[in-house]
Amino acid sequence: MSTFRLFPLLSLIIVMFTACSRHNSPDLASRLGEITDSAPGQVGIAVILPMGDTVTVGCDSVRYPLMSVFKLHQSIALGRVLDESGVGLDTIVTIARRELNPDTWSPLLVDHPEGDVSLPLTDLLDYLLLQSDNNVSNILFDRFCHVAMTDSIIRYVTGDNDFKLTYTEHEMQLDHAKAYCNWSSPKACAVLMASLFTDSLLSAPKQQFIISALKRCETGRERIPAAFTHNDSVTIAHRTGSGYINDHNEIVAVNDVAHIILPDGRNYTLAVLVKDYSGTQEDAERLIARISSEVYAYIKDQR
Repeated sequence: MSTFRLFPLLSLIIVMFTACSRHNSPDLASRLGEITDSAPGQVGIAVILPMGDTVTVGCDSVRYPLMSVFKLHQSIALGRVLDESGVGLDTIVTIARRELNPDTWSPLLVDHPEGDVSLPLTDLLDYLLLQSDNNVSNILFDRFCHVAMTDSIIRYVTGDNDFKLTYTEHEMQLDHAKAYCNWSSPKACAVLMASLFTDSLLSAPKQQFIISALKRCETGRERIPAAFTHNDSVTIAHRTGSGYINDHNEIVAVNDVAHIILPDGRNYTLAVLVKDYSGTQEDAERLIARISSEVYAYIKDQR
């Protein structure tokens, strides 16, 4: 081959190598590692990039407590059970006052202090996914799809075994140590969230309702969504979880799992799970927001 013919080929190889290096996800992993290395707790991150590559940080053999992130799992499993039973989301559920625990987080009880309320499942799912209502979670587990069934259904729809659901919100409230028994890897959370947007997990109306609810989520605005505070063109669907102080005066978990859709049509999924954090919840939220900003900046550079 002549030098003249070889030069364009070498140029093409150099361009391809440069492009691959620019999209090299370990670069993102190192940037995220620099953020998490000094954190006063364990931080697990999973990013499913627009092209489908997955970046993980702090995930090796660590079981991160889910806390209320498991309400994402619960809503999907509930939808499957309702589909199989031919039950629609317009079904009315009557809740007696005695079923509403006054000592847990429950916007439903605030809105209906008298109890004995009848609401459609759509309203209950809004309380569950938008406001993370613990009473609603307990009632839906009791009435429709218990925890063990939820665990089994999610394993079936995702093919993933890197998580475990064992206890309800009520059981964790009675014994905070049980929060460690509802756990997941960050990657398993990211895969479940991404699957909701890319696979057919449920009948279309139920799946779209859950997606819509996650887009309207009111909790954790200072976490992953904080990277987009002044950017209304980005769509975010997310589910948070946090709570409990362990025997070492650490926050058991501060979590956020999100699917982000950019104005150019690209989308990615980010899961950040923080375990046994010795700082304040506000500090942990700022940490998650910084991670979110770093991931967003990296993906913007990949155009």
